[in-house]
Amino acid sequence: MSKSIIPAANNTDTGPSEQETAVFESTANLNEQVPTFTDLLPQALQPYWEIVQQYPIAEAASIFIIFWSLAYLIRRYAISGLRSLTTRTKSDLDDSIIEALRPPVFSTVIWFGLIVASKSAGFDEGVFKYLAPIASTMIVLGILKAALSISASVINALSRDDSKFQAFDVRTEPLMVISSKILILILAAYVTLIIWGINPVGLLASAGIVGIAVGFAAKDTLANLFSGVFILADRPYKLGDYVNLDGGERGKVTHIGIRSTRILTNDDIEVTIPNGVIGNAKVVNESGGSHPKMRIRLNVQCAYDANLDHVEQVLMDLAQSQDDLCDFPAPRVRVRGFGESGINIQLMGWIEEPKDRGRVTHLMYKEIHQTFRQENLEIPYPKRDINIVARAN
Repeated sequence: MSKSIIPAANNTDTGPSEQETAVFESTANLNEQVPTFTDLLPQALQPYWEIVQQYPIAEAASIFIIFWSLAYLIRRYAISGLRSLTTRTKSDLDDSIIEALRPPVFSTVIWFGLIVASKSAGFDEGVFKYLAPIASTMIVLGILKAALSISASVINALSRDDSKFQAFDVRTEPLMVISSKILILILAAYVTLIIWGINPVGLLASAGIVGIAVGFAAKDTLANLFSGVFILADRPYKLGDYVNLDGGERGKVTHIGIRSTRILTNDDIEVTIPNGVIGNAKVVNESGGSHPKMRIRLNVQCAYDANLDHVEQVLMDLAQSQDDLCDFPAPRVRVRGFGESGINIQLMGWIEEPKDRGRVTHLMYKEIHQTFRQENLEIPYPKRDINIVARAN
């Protein structure tokens, strides 16, 4: 039952364009597909509802209040009940999905109730005929936000489960997340255009010329985008890796985006590097290889009159007693040459992760200094002998 209480606007001398006509036809078709509140009521309640229908404003307000109450009950009891069940599971994925679905479920019921209320009360002419596409667009946006969050959570959970999902890992996670977001955005844009009666095929045809102009104007941005895709596909590093760059930056990879890569240095300074730069640079991945272990090298000198076998044994005992050094591969000591003031010796050992390099190196040098003093081993330093010759006048 539709009651028009607002007359349609008069046509002007110049008729509407084809695009405007398509929008008008789309909004009309969308309004026709929306059911009235009478269609949703049981047959036994429809005679009582006819009394309310005599007052259109009161009818619209009543319908909106009913849908708002329904949305509140769904959020208060249904969603909360599901969340209480998901808290008993070991995985956090279901919790994040339920939390992401709460806002769009509530808003979808509210916007749908607004559409039904406007049509049932006869508010479907004039400016009110745009209410259905506007509300439908808001529903799509709400679902879009939840879909983006859920897709990222699902891919993150799959990449952490190596036993079941071999195709997903930490290296491919950024590429999967970005690809899923692009697909969801394209689908949401397509649905929105259909709601407003806009032909997406026509836009794609006209986008070719615009794309050429944009390509020349934003070639640096496009270079970063393509480099980001290649980095995500080639996977020279992953989130959490420690990398060294040509510019001297060293740090932990905290973000791999489609445009840039972020590195957190040991000074807690975040460095953002465009993918176009890092894609053409030499990157040393300290966390790469068959395992994340890293070898550190400690340069030490001993006096020329020292017993090298004794020095080697002291350094080996020191390395084997350190919990921060790995037992396998085993530490080793090598004589590297003769220096100006003493013999150059190098102690090499493996640590579990590259992030511990600075801390372990600091502790090891302190232990070497203390042990050499206890063993009466001299750490040489430059010395100069000055001979003073007295001459008679």
